[in-house]
Amino acid sequence: MGVFGALNAAVSGLSAQAYALENISGNIANSATVGYKRLDTSFSDLVGGGKGAQPGQIAGTVSANSRATNGIQGDLQQSQVDTYMGINGSGYFVVQGRAGEVDGRSIFTGNDLYTRRGDFEIDKEGRLVNGAGYYLMGQPIDPVTKNVSGSVPSIITIDSSVIPAVLTDRISYEGNLPTTPQTSAYLAGGSDMLDASLTKASTGAAPDAVPAPQVVGVDTISADDEVNFLNSSIAGEAITVYNSSGTPVNVQMRWAKTFEDDGSQGDTWSLYYLSDSDATGTDPKWTKVSDAQFGTDGRMAVPATSNMTMTGLSVDGQAVGDVTLDFGTNALTQFADSNGAAKISKLRQNGYPAGDLTGVTVSEAGRLVASYSNGRTRELYEISLVSFSGEAWLERVNGGAFEVTPASGEPIAGANGSIVGKRLEASNTDIADEFSKLIVTQQAYSANTRIVSSSDQMLKEAINMIR
Repeated sequence: MGVFGALNAAVSGLSAQAYALENISGNIANSATVGYKRLDTSFSDLVGGGKGAQPGQIAGTVSANSRATNGIQGDLQQSQVDTYMGINGSGYFVVQGRAGEVDGRSIFTGNDLYTRRGDFEIDKEGRLVNGAGYYLMGQPIDPVTKNVSGSVPSIITIDSSVIPAVLTDRISYEGNLPTTPQTSAYLAGGSDMLDASLTKASTGAAPDAVPAPQVVGVDTISADDEVNFLNSSIAGEAITVYNSSGTPVNVQMRWAKTFEDDGSQGDTWSLYYLSDSDATGTDPKWTKVSDAQFGTDGRMAVPATSNMTMTGLSVDGQAVGDVTLDFGTNALTQFADSNGAAKISKLRQNGYPAGDLTGVTVSEAGRLVASYSNGRTRELYEISLVSFSGEAWLERVNGGAFEVTPASGEPIAGANGSIVGKRLEASNTDIADEFSKLIVTQQAYSANTRIVSSSDQMLKEAINMIR
């Protein structure tokens, strides 16, 4: 090999250490870059002359290659931005770059890239773009089934339009009515019997504790009879429902016991709702919904379907339509209560008004969830994650993104990692480690320069031999 061989080996060492220094410099420069994966340096010796352990074997030169650390995760750091997200474990976001703009709308390259940089924010077109300019892709979710409606990821576009109002057509209603209601006269039957009961009360006589049998509650209660009715019934609570235009309608309900068990027919209650709060005189103010009959076991026997229909529900001129009162599997019960009042354990309805988009967050299931001003939420997209059999062989492109190579293999849908909202993955560069490698690299570079100096001196001596 000789002096020239030694000089060449030293020069290759200088080149290799300079290559390592370049990687160290890039790692340190990107120590604060979101989702950055450092590049380590591997050295390989190039053997020159001879084979095996023969005397002709020499050390040879060196080459340097980069070694990717794609599979080494950086720390997940807290963020206050709802659309920021990090990947805990393996996996990559699917993104695309922007190719330009046509008629004021962005167009994209159509070439899928992969990144762990999750600092996504909503742009003017409702798309999620990260700090490097890459747009997030996902699969839309069917609003009815809540399932992913497509198999191929597409650019996520968040619709900021108003979600329409939904008409209330069902009220879930569960609770218990007292065996003996605590009212001055719990009779909401014909007006003559109601008046008679209240007459006893006004003269100081005790009202009938039990109403006469087979009395059926009247279909409406006039404004003139309201006081009598309120004294003969108990509150059934109130709920706000919504008509087809999303207008809130307050439905106030009351229960009146209209029949006492006579051995052949169980206790019967009549349900009323306040239909016209401004009614006067003989105009109807409260409207009857239906009757509920109870057996000796306290369970509702009629209606057998555990449903009632509020036919043509209308309150103060605001028409809602037919609304089903669903008493559920627990139905409505009648058991003794010391307070003599109705205890409603469940009262919900399925309508809501129109709503504006107020924000977008990332759920624990890795889905984009939109929130609206009417209190509703809606899952919009499932964020796509992919993995690779040979992720170390992905090719880097600008902005912390990667593209597929033959050595990396094609993307595999799904990954073992999970998406964490309001988190960002930090660079996996360790500054202390990089400075340690910097010291070693500097010393190795300096040592190689000594070989060059020594080789130069030896060549000079050889040249001087012929003078």
